[in-house]
Amino acid sequence: MPPAWFPPLIIFVSGTVFGSFFNVVIHRLPRGESLVLPGSHCPHCGRAIRWWDNIPLVSFLLLGGRCRYCRRPISWRYPAVELVTGLLLTAAWLRFGPSGEWLAWLTASLLTLLLVPIFFIDLEHRLVPNVITYPGIVAGLLLAAAGGRLVNAAIVAAGAGLVFLAIALLSRGGMGGGDVKLAAMLGAFLGWPDAAVGILLAFIGGAAVGVALIVAGLRTRKDPIPFGPALATGALIALYAADPLIRWYVGL
Repeated sequence: MPPAWFPPLIIFVSGTVFGSFFNVVIHRLPRGESLVLPGSHCPHCGRAIRWWDNIPLVSFLLLGGRCRYCRRPISWRYPAVELVTGLLLTAAWLRFGPSGEWLAWLTASLLTLLLVPIFFIDLEHRLVPNVITYPGIVAGLLLAAAGGRLVNAAIVAAGAGLVFLAIALLSRGGMGGGDVKLAAMLGAFLGWPDAAVGILLAFIGGAAVGVALIVAGLRTRKDPIPFGPALATGALIALYAADPLIRWYVGL
């Protein structure tokens, strides 16, 4: 039997590898570039990055956060995405893996893998790609069907999508179409009432961040603020804490 720390370590390392690929997705997908060719290269000097300079987290530290060739700084996003993906997948394993809740573990892991690139793409480009949300809706419904909760997930996915569509139409551009599809995807994965908790947390967190940015002078009321990161964060919190949050609210 492997020691107790071994599976989480493997999950974390695997997560950082996923995160390394997500950095390619985050950079290239919004630009319409191939995710395969050309290989990894420095965005400043264009030199190809060798495999030993592309080890998640480790290479960034060994290179001092700079390109080996042109010495230009490497964006903080690269190690951040790798670390966050590794930690979130490890959290999914620690929450569901040891207890044998394999379907819940698979659901949490896949939702995490979908939300990480969405978070950073929307944060940087104010875009939630259909190529992620459409398959995500299907995957969420399939996992819900495997767990015997397809009707719940389908109703919540449709309801969340329609609510966000109404908001998008009424706000006249204040809410994007990508947010509509992302809300439907969260409904498919989380179902009722977890999706409602995640969306409520997104509105609360998004409003708080927006007010803070305006107060700090970094945004004005007319500046668009991406809502995808708030939805992703709310969903991940709901994934692990929806039940205690609901019990706390009911007990008030």
